[in-house]
Amino acid sequence: MFRMNKTIAALLSASALTACTVGPDHIAPAIPPTASAPFVGVQTADVTADAPADDWWTLYDDPVLDALVEDALAANTDIRVALARIERARASLRGSWGEALPQTKVSASGSYGRVSESETLPGIDREGRRIAGEFAAGYELDLFGRVARGIEASRADEGAARQDADAVRVMVVADTVQAYVDAAASAQQIAVAQSMVDLLARSERITHARFERGLNQKLDVLRLTQLREARAATIPPLMARRDAALFRLATLTGRTPQELPADALRRRTTPDVSQPIPVGDGRMLLARRPDVKAAERRLAADTARIGVATADLYPRISLGAAVSTTSLGDMPVLGSGPLGWLVGPLIQWAFPNQEAVRARIEAARADADADLARFDGTVLRALEETETALSAYRNALVSEERLAASRDAADRAAKVSLARQSRGQIDALASLDAQRTLAETEADFAAARRAVALAQIDLFRALGGGWTGG
Repeated sequence: MFRMNKTIAALLSASALTACTVGPDHIAPAIPPTASAPFVGVQTADVTADAPADDWWTLYDDPVLDALVEDALAANTDIRVALARIERARASLRGSWGEALPQTKVSASGSYGRVSESETLPGIDREGRRIAGEFAAGYELDLFGRVARGIEASRADEGAARQDADAVRVMVVADTVQAYVDAAASAQQIAVAQSMVDLLARSERITHARFERGLNQKLDVLRLTQLREARAATIPPLMARRDAALFRLATLTGRTPQELPADALRRRTTPDVSQPIPVGDGRMLLARRPDVKAAERRLAADTARIGVATADLYPRISLGAAVSTTSLGDMPVLGSGPLGWLVGPLIQWAFPNQEAVRARIEAARADADADLARFDGTVLRALEETETALSAYRNALVSEERLAASRDAADRAAKVSLARQSRGQIDALASLDAQRTLAETEADFAAARRAVALAQIDLFRALGGGWTGG
């Protein structure tokens, strides 16, 4: 017994002195130096290089929108799925930590039977009961870091799951704001189209009255009727798009379409950010984007798994001990039954044929190489999406500005033409052309306002969120 205790002590001392963690250590991958530079599209007065706001939707200064985003973050089903995946990753991490602790097992069995006469000593009852119990414990000496690397991989997996959840939050918030903006912009376009229909109907009535007095031709009335009906035909698709946006908004906030708050239905103007948007630079972007951080965590996990696979090249040594007792016949189960125990090391080693182990190592290295490529691709896509969104936003603003000037000119021309037509200075055809131009520019300007709002959201989406994970 004394010699056995000395053996165990020697093994523990050896493990403390010689334990090493095999496999490569994770080093955060480098990014191109130019990736940290200012954005190409930041050369505009409509964006700044200041740090982006975490709660960017508050830049719209709309309490209704703020409440809808809060509801979406609390009740969205995609976020709930992502949170469940975090819990799964945390459970896996706890399981990995459990492998670093002593493994215990309790077993018991009972039977009643009869043995043959040849197997029974004289004076011993051949028929009776037998109850056995055992408690066993084992502890793996993690000499080569198999368990430690497994914990490292699970911790990185949990980090990736948290970043995935943040990426889902970014998408849900952006989709919620987009649905709200689209519903409001569609309502504004409907109002513009309806005002044009009303204007054309008024002109139609005036022209019809002049026709009855012989001052206009019937063709003038028919042309105005055609233009009014054509403009009225644009309203139903806009109403359908608004309804679709509202139904999408209900789903994003965890509601049925019937439960959408009444406040979300009242907005009739396109929301807009009236100040330059802070976008930061490439360094800030890569530090914010959850998909970039998730890619880095997956690379860390698969790098650690190379160590898990490499540890199988070496012996796996565990210390074990067990205590057992057996009760026969009328003997008490505990106390007077025979007691047995054992203690000693267990060595497992895949040797000399290690081809299967080396194949697993190569597979783990290939997974890590693929993760590195995915990380590099994610970095490039993040920069691409942001630059593309900046360009789209800048050009949408230019288009809106030009269309605003065009609309104002068309409005002045239409008013002048109506006044001159009422005095008989021009015919109805000239006035009709002016009103048709105004109707088209009004609709184009409303569409441009919507395009600017959606371009803002795409830019915010590209910039990523500001969550720290949960």
